[in-house]
Amino acid sequence: MTREPLELLKSMARHAIGLGHRQAMEYADDVMLLPGNTYSDETQFALEMDRIFGRLPLILGPSSELAAPGDFKTMKIGKASIIVARDKSGQIRGYMNACRHRGVKVTEESCGNASRFVCPFHGWTFGIDGKLIGISAREDFGDVEKSALGLREFPVLEKAGMIWAIVNPDTNLTIEPFLKGYDEILALFGFSEWKFFSKRSFKCPNWKLSFDGYLEFYHVPVLHGETFGRDTTNRGLYYTWGPHQHIKTPDLTPDHVATETLGYMARIADLAEAEWDLETMSYGVWTVFPCISIASFGGGGRGVMISQVLPGENVGESTTYQYYIMENLPETQELADRAEAQFAFLQEVVEREDIAMAYSIQDTLPGSHIENLYLGRNELGNQNFHSWVAKVVAAEDDEALVRLFEQSPVAHGVPPKERAEA
Repeated sequence: MTREPLELLKSMARHAIGLGHRQAMEYADDVMLLPGNTYSDETQFALEMDRIFGRLPLILGPSSELAAPGDFKTMKIGKASIIVARDKSGQIRGYMNACRHRGVKVTEESCGNASRFVCPFHGWTFGIDGKLIGISAREDFGDVEKSALGLREFPVLEKAGMIWAIVNPDTNLTIEPFLKGYDEILALFGFSEWKFFSKRSFKCPNWKLSFDGYLEFYHVPVLHGETFGRDTTNRGLYYTWGPHQHIKTPDLTPDHVATETLGYMARIADLAEAEWDLETMSYGVWTVFPCISIASFGGGGRGVMISQVLPGENVGESTTYQYYIMENLPETQELADRAEAQFAFLQEVVEREDIAMAYSIQDTLPGSHIENLYLGRNELGNQNFHSWVAKVVAAEDDEALVRLFEQSPVAHGVPPKERAEA
């Protein structure tokens, strides 16, 4: 069953509002058991790095972060050091950050604008398009085919205002089949026209442990009681495109607080559908498997926080990057200050509350003698996520991986009762 993205968005809003008026919820079939070593097993982590981060498309950031020709940034994903750059023609490209001569990083800069990269070891020079354009003392070095020694390039695609890539120069896979059409509904935001505002980063524990908090609202009034408020709703609905998810709350109860992040529908709940606005229907959390969360905020103007959790070299390490992009950059200093205050607050909430709790789990769990953890029927987002981690890791080759995505439900966010009719 295929539907236009806007109609799908309306369908989700219609479904959430209907449940809200009935004060009803939808749940997973059962409580899910999660092995107690899921966040610390080194063998499992090695498989995740190989079969998830080495095979699946990842969002490397918003297109607006690298807006001009020559803009580039470097990233570390596990042991892989990469460069993402916009070449002179305006095309986004991705390279391994390693000189083809002896493997040295060709740039240590985290970001910038450049026309070329010069290896600091022997001066080999590469263009912004990745091609090898200069070998120092070439007459002494010997005869090599320069055209074959450019930076190793991996597939990159710009869609819905995001930079998607498979960070593997040897891959035979293409990006689109893994998106399940999720990019089409993300395109409704119009991110390709939005502006980059700021970016922050901080260290975190295991990547799955750090990402768990983006996948449910159950913890919000407890963990975030002093920041978001103890009357904040803790109920979430989940709409899926394979492993990708949209989460919004059905809670219309006046005594409960909702926010853009939680996806409240109260603004439009009693309006005719013709009066529903795109911004409100888009509220909620949009997660892109395996490690991206997109949430709406309004400080200083309409914006979103894109959270990216990237694994480190070891099982207990990751880094969270928060990108803040806005529909329009603030036109006054007052609006800019409000936007900056909003984003500083969001970092503080995530780092001091969510990530502090994740570190507590990582420190405590290995010595706890707890065999299994429990994901509740109301934690369907976490159940979906961990189920997909297991399924992707179990797909031993590319053929099995493609088949897994082909056979996953193509519901495109159609509410469960409607899926049965698809």
